[in-house]
Amino acid sequence: MDEVKQLAADIKSRKLKPIYFLMGEEPYYIDKISDFIQDNVLTEEERGFNQMVLYGRDVSIDDIVGNAKRFPMMAEYQVIIVKEAQDLSRTIEKLVDYAKQPQPSTILVMNYKYKTIDKRKSLYKTLNKMGVVYESKKLYENQVGDWIRRVLAPKDYTIAPKASQMLVEFLGTDLSKINNELDKLQIILPKGTQISPDHIEENIGISKDFNNFELRKAIGEGNIKKAHQIVIYFAENPKDNPMVVTVSLLFNFFSQLLYLHGMNDKSPRNVASALKINPYFVNEYITAARNFPMRKVSSVIATLREFDVKSKGVGAYAVPQGDLLKELLVRIMT
Repeated sequence: MDEVKQLAADIKSRKLKPIYFLMGEEPYYIDKISDFIQDNVLTEEERGFNQMVLYGRDVSIDDIVGNAKRFPMMAEYQVIIVKEAQDLSRTIEKLVDYAKQPQPSTILVMNYKYKTIDKRKSLYKTLNKMGVVYESKKLYENQVGDWIRRVLAPKDYTIAPKASQMLVEFLGTDLSKINNELDKLQIILPKGTQISPDHIEENIGISKDFNNFELRKAIGEGNIKKAHQIVIYFAENPKDNPMVVTVSLLFNFFSQLLYLHGMNDKSPRNVASALKINPYFVNEYITAARNFPMRKVSSVIATLREFDVKSKGVGAYAVPQGDLLKELLVRIMT
């Protein structure tokens, strides 16, 4: 995020490079940087003749280079943005000759999503020397909550830890989808608001009481009644609560509990740091560790591996998801 801010500051102050090669697994920042260049390098009047958007599936490297070598009309620069440039992956190394001597008056932006170029080859080294290579890496699930807070802070919003967790559970680590939902909430809620679980439930449709994180909490507390209620809800709404996601989250939770049992320093700060969790949730883990001794945790992990396979139809053909979840809950809690 800091690197993106620095890139934006450089572009705004006209410290421009002839090539921006934007690559990586997370498309959100690739789009953000590309859109920022598209909106800020040229004036509105200059864009008509000097800004071009191409698509990798429709052009060749030769086409891109041919356009890049043109001179701008009544402007200092022309901007060429190549979207879906990953469609040119088989021939992308041919760009190296242009990268060695790029047209100074052209800003070429390559949006190379979901992939990276080989860093050992000449193209990467040349692009790094002559332009900007930005790699947008996928965030881990435990990093997304902090990303949400950092996105909201400049806009004068905060978010409750549970609300953040609800978004991550429902939308995964897809930053574009999360950002879209945050934008909707900012339209509805006034500045200065702390986004709460109720806001998420009312405006996005994610249940604040019946979700995987509440199931995890209920299991950790030994609250069989609440855990059973959530499992029944999941059984009645299988499309919104796929079992494979539930099993994966519980597997991660009990794996963390196993790690927690092996720690010497179980102070809240050290637990949060070691398990890479929000300090808000530390007590949840400590309570669960008390209720599930190390031997039981190991047994639960083995059970979750078994049900992960079953949830994918192996050894449990045509068994309803709800029945599998109920059986899993009984095995965990006894």
